[in-house]
Amino acid sequence: MRTELNRRELADFLRRSRERLRPGDVGLAAGPRRRTPGLRREELALLAGMSADYLMRLEQARSPQPSTQLLGALARALRLTEDERDHLYVLAGHRPPEGRRAGSHVRPGLLHLLDQLTGTPAQIVGDLGDLLAQNAMSEAVFGCVCTVEEPDRNIVWRWFTDPFVREAFPEEEHEEQGRLAVADLRTAVARRGSGDAEAEALVARLRAASDEFAALWDRHEAAVRRRSRMRVRHPEVGLVVFDYEMLLSPAEDQRLRIFTPPPGTASAEALDLLRVVGPATAHRSHR
Repeated sequence: MRTELNRRELADFLRRSRERLRPGDVGLAAGPRRRTPGLRREELALLAGMSADYLMRLEQARSPQPSTQLLGALARALRLTEDERDHLYVLAGHRPPEGRRAGSHVRPGLLHLLDQLTGTPAQIVGDLGDLLAQNAMSEAVFGCVCTVEEPDRNIVWRWFTDPFVREAFPEEEHEEQGRLAVADLRTAVARRGSGDAEAEALVARLRAASDEFAALWDRHEAAVRRRSRMRVRHPEVGLVVFDYEMLLSPAEDQRLRIFTPPPGTASAEALDLLRVVGPATAHRSHR
């Protein structure tokens, strides 16, 4: 996430957040004759461990960019919710702190949405490429290419280490598919920040297992794969063309991937057939 300092909006948000607080909310005595609603500027400055003069400049849109340490102190002093805290960081031109990741536990909202997509292949994938859930149509189309069973569920790992997976995709598209996978993984690793053990372990494993991955990783290309055109060879219905669309969760650690055939095409008819046929008999079981 890349943002720029928005002094005017930052000043307004700080001022209004301060005015919403009452002294009793932060353990202060109200005292007589308070002329302004909410906390006084001096009171908030004391709670946040900063000078009242600097806070005044922040609220008057005259300050330099505040540090993340100062923003954290202000968020705590103002009793901001997680969403409000993230909004504060964005207005100040900083990336919000990382929240708790869902890990392998699929977010309920995404799982509910997946359950509604009965006629369209759809998957829920973690930010590092772990396939966390998929519907019946996705199983029917992709079969062994994508499995939610460990240790084979990481899509990037299987692409670069399991030649069988690539057989489902036209050979002339292998290079581009690999570049897109690595560029997407690069953004996820950067978003997690340095020192993330899970991300660093995956990259190390991939570099050791695949010279192709290592070469692509060293190119340092970065791009989130939000949409594209994808072609898949299916053993029952032949080549199927999909428009691929990805929706991010607010924390960007889980993605809903939806595959829709162009309307009125042979691929749409093939998908109709797969709704009846079900999972392909030619798909091998994962190893």
